[in-house]
Amino acid sequence: MERRTFLEQAAALLPASGTSFGWWGLRRLEPEAARPRPGADPILNKVMTAMLTMQRQAWEQGVAAQALLESGEEDLVVLMAREAVVRIWPDGRLGQVCDNHGVTDPGANGEAVLWAARRTGEPGLKDGAARMLDYFLRRAPRRGDGTYYHVDDKPQVWVDSMYMAPPFLAVAGRPEEAVRQVEGIRRLLWNAEAKLFSHIWDDGAGDFGRRAFWGVGNGWAAAGMTRVLRALPGTMAAEKARLKTYIRDVVDGCLARQRPDGLFHDVLDDPRTFAEVNLAQMLSYTIFRGLAGGWLGPAYRPRAERMREAARAKVGPLGLVRDVCGSPTFEAPGTATEGQAFFVLMEAARRDLET
Repeated sequence: MERRTFLEQAAALLPASGTSFGWWGLRRLEPEAARPRPGADPILNKVMTAMLTMQRQAWEQGVAAQALLESGEEDLVVLMAREAVVRIWPDGRLGQVCDNHGVTDPGANGEAVLWAARRTGEPGLKDGAARMLDYFLRRAPRRGDGTYYHVDDKPQVWVDSMYMAPPFLAVAGRPEEAVRQVEGIRRLLWNAEAKLFSHIWDDGAGDFGRRAFWGVGNGWAAAGMTRVLRALPGTMAAEKARLKTYIRDVVDGCLARQRPDGLFHDVLDDPRTFAEVNLAQMLSYTIFRGLAGGWLGPAYRPRAERMREAARAKVGPLGLVRDVCGSPTFEAPGTATEGQAFFVLMEAARRDLET
């Protein structure tokens, strides 16, 4: 099949504006004048402003756009989506500002680009979403079982991918593929005894590239599975049930390693590593969404509120969330777009739970 024909067919398969498929569904396409605005909270407003000033790689652009989407900042989402399409590679990877070898990272832009295409009807946005989907379905390097590699220069599966690719696949009309990716990553990286994910599996070595239980990596998994779960159609009841169990398990595994201050060590079971903030935000987001969706019980609410308080205490006077895994290397405490974005996502999830 010619690529042009495939893209036309892929674009036709993307959910139309009249469908309720996808967690944002039709609700996000209607005016929301009654929704509380971020400006009501000066801390949130500063965090969001600081996020928008940051230079961003592909996944950072995507998670920032997702944060704006969940906050109801529709015009900003459209602007972010357009920029991701401006920087689309010929193979369909969105938001590529440099060659960082990312396979799944560009997919973090897919939700916002697809949503913006539905909102505006712009052919360029629709084409961008279709090309991203085409890349995942036909071009992305993967294992023999179909699980995507995280980078294109090494045969490695990273837990980060749980957030980057499956949520877009789910809202783009490929929920079965989204679940297959979740299951493939989990088979390789889940440690049932610890109830935690290791970071990297390396097919070339036939062993872990990084066995460590990286905190933010477990956050990517928890939040990514949450996004997938919310996007699955009602006909996938068995898959929804499995994902609910997977989310509860990783949340429990993380909370078992929580520090007295509400935060976590960068490597969850290694107290020699620094106290890191973003996992607390990622888990708060996951718990607030789980409470609203009914797959987490009320006993989790105080834990989420404690983590939220700890994260809010880390916001500096200019709105920077301090002591998250810091860009560009994510090996030491610092600041990062994803740290800003998950503060915004956490607040959006809590707002929705309250309203």
